[in-house]
Formats: sequence, structure tokens, C-alpha cells
Amino acid sequence: MTGHTPRVAAVLTAAGSGTRFGSAVPKALVPLAGRPLVAIAAERLAASGQVSEIVVTAPAGYLDEIHAAVLSGADLGPGVRVHVVAGGISRQASVAAGLASLTSTAQVVLVHDAARPLVSPTLVQRLVATVVAGHDAVIPAVPVIDTIKEVDDGDPPVAVRTVDRAALRAVQTPQAFRADVLRRAHEAGAARAADEATAVSDDAGLVEALGLPVHVIAGEQAAMKVTTLHDLAIAELYLREGA
Repeated sequence: MTGHTPRVAAVLTAAGSGTRFGSAVPKALVPLAGRPLVAIAAERLAASGQVSEIVVTAPAGYLDEIHAAVLSGADLGPGVRVHVVAGGISRQASVAAGLASLTSTAQVVLVHDAARPLVSPTLVQRLVATVVAGHDAVIPAVPVIDTIKEVDDGDPPVAVRTVDRAALRAVQTPQAFRADVLRRAHEAGAARAADEATAVSDDAGLVEALGLPVHVIAGEQAAMKVTTLHDLAIAELYLREGA
């Protein structure tokens, strides 16, 4: 793949509930500074100038609402195709559904969470460039700054040891993959997707299970995951600061 411009597609997961917000609508439709999270996330992907196709995975019953939120709330520019599919029982199953609906000409696939709306277009560009340079799988991550303890299963738990945080990273999305590698990883791990207890929390985990290396590049603090109302307030602060 080195040396030419690949066709890049994205699977944007937006099938989560809004229960932690106390919201009656899915999390992806919760507004951040007046715009749905999913619209901001899609717009940031498109602003990279890399992505020509976005498949959004939505909760059952909300496909039309998610589609309308992206088309009316995001400035995607010319030439970006958007369609929406129903998500699955787990995040892994949702990504598999999105991957299955992508056009087969995609050579690089980004998997991104609508709950991380503030990823910069520059980070998207760096991820794609790293795949083009010859790496099968690339993820963004930030250093872990808290002290991390391993604990036992007692009540209350007892600290077993302090983990060396120098070797730890908190992983973000988008994650970027050579399309054929991601498809192969999902096929090999498909049996895990039907149960949240066995499903992977990120697609890089499926590539790791194939025994392939997953490369890590520097992520961004603003690419935080919006899960609670407190997170939403922090994301609004990042926006005011120019994220």
C-alpha cells in the first residue's frame, strides 16, 4: 500500500444508549454545544480529507433519526457517502455489521466511536498515513497518569501490586486498519460478538488475537469518550478552548 493514496472508509459506531445521560434518545443524538455527537464525529472524520464513505451503526428504531442527524447536522463536504445500518448486540457485532455494508473497494478502514466526537482531522490523517506506510493496524493512545493497582476479588478488595504505568496507554478511536486485515480479524473472532462478556471492547483486540502487531501513535486529550453529563461538560470546555 506504500506510495499511493488509498480509498478510506469509516465505520462510525452510534448504537449506544443514552441511559447514563438520563436521555430518552440514543447517546449519539445527545447534543454537544447544540449539535448531536454523531454529527460532530462524522464531520471531523470528513474534515480530514481522507474519508470517502461513512457507515454509521445505529440502534434499532433510530436509523432514520441518526441518518437525519448526520446529514443535517454535519458539514461533510463533497463526495462523502453516508449510510446507516442497524447495530448489533455488542459493539463488536455493530462494527461487523458496518464493515459488511462497506463497499469492497475500501483499502483502509477507520473504526470510530460517536462518543468521541472531538478527534481532530489531523489525528485521522496521521492514522491513515501510518497504515499507508505499511502497518496493518494503528491505534491512538494517551499515557496513563493515575497510579494503577491490581486488586484481588476480596470484599473489600486488597491491592496485590502497583502496575508500572510507564508501559500503559489509554486507547482511543479512530483505530485504523488495512481493510483486508480488519475483515479477517472480524471473521476469525465472530463467535465472540454475540455476548458482551466475550466481545472485544476494541477492534485492535481482534487483530491482536490474529497474532499481528498493533502499532500505537500519540492520541489527543480532546478525543475523550463522552459517557456522562460531566464528560459532556468537559467536551464543551474543550470546544471553547478550540478543540
